[in-house]
Amino acid sequence: MLRRFIFALTLPLFAVAQSAAAGSASQSPSTQTSSIEVIDDRGISIRLTQPAKRIISLAPSLTELLYVAGAGDKLVGVVEYSDYPEEALSLPVIGRFDRFDIERILELKPDLVVAWLTGNPRSTIDGLEKLGLKVYVAEPKFLDSIPIQLNKLGQLAGTEGHANEAIEAYAATLESLVNRYSDERPVRVFYQVWDRPLMTAGGAELTNDLIELCGGINIFGELTALAPKVNLEAVLLRDPELIVASGIDERRPAWLDTWDEWPSITAVANRQVVFIDPDLTQRHSPRVLQGAEILCEQVAEARALQPAGITR
Repeated sequence: MLRRFIFALTLPLFAVAQSAAAGSASQSPSTQTSSIEVIDDRGISIRLTQPAKRIISLAPSLTELLYVAGAGDKLVGVVEYSDYPEEALSLPVIGRFDRFDIERILELKPDLVVAWLTGNPRSTIDGLEKLGLKVYVAEPKFLDSIPIQLNKLGQLAGTEGHANEAIEAYAATLESLVNRYSDERPVRVFYQVWDRPLMTAGGAELTNDLIELCGGINIFGELTALAPKVNLEAVLLRDPELIVASGIDERRPAWLDTWDEWPSITAVANRQVVFIDPDLTQRHSPRVLQGAEILCEQVAEARALQPAGITR
């Protein structure tokens, strides 16, 4: 699995080179005007005759990515829970991730809408395009997809320089984490998304990347569904050494204390049941590496409690 993270470290350099090449290729010697073309995560070509000046974001994570890519001052509308950075709180809200005020969107006259492939209704995306709006659809699922999105958003907004700086900073932080934790002994981790029903993170999610980056083993990593439901018996059988909960906001959920009823679980016996702000582990933006830092420290603490003699 280390190969995935090594590959992720090479992506930023590729993205920077690709962005520079695209910028020079789009400059005509005679007119000095630029045209922009990127492929979104539907495989559809999005063409702009000039960088977008009025952008609407349809997901909080995409709002964050746009700010990081240097396009924050071009945002004219966002969805609910677009609360980071703080400046985003002052922007007009055009709905939530699954329900939009189309009339308000049209009033804001966007020249680009940035949508979330698996989070926004496909019918709504199609409807916006039928109204003549340019819609770039993104699906930043893993650690290595974040620099790719920064690169493409930077191209669409004409902020490649800012985006490239962010990509390089992201790569440096990721490399530091890989170097610190890639060769450590494995720790069995149960990541709890919710209590009733009991939900976790499967192997096809960003959270799984974080667990593996820290040298952990996601005890439900073989599951491919998004936020799959599991049962208590399965958790007991797999005996996690660390239980990490997220919930829905920055507050520690009260249901996390119910694990005290199961002292036979190694994580409970060793008092390795912790909470991490879900915005730092589930939002697809460079901030996720802050969550990785916290998670890696927790994994390291659980690892230190392993019986002597356990090897990789």
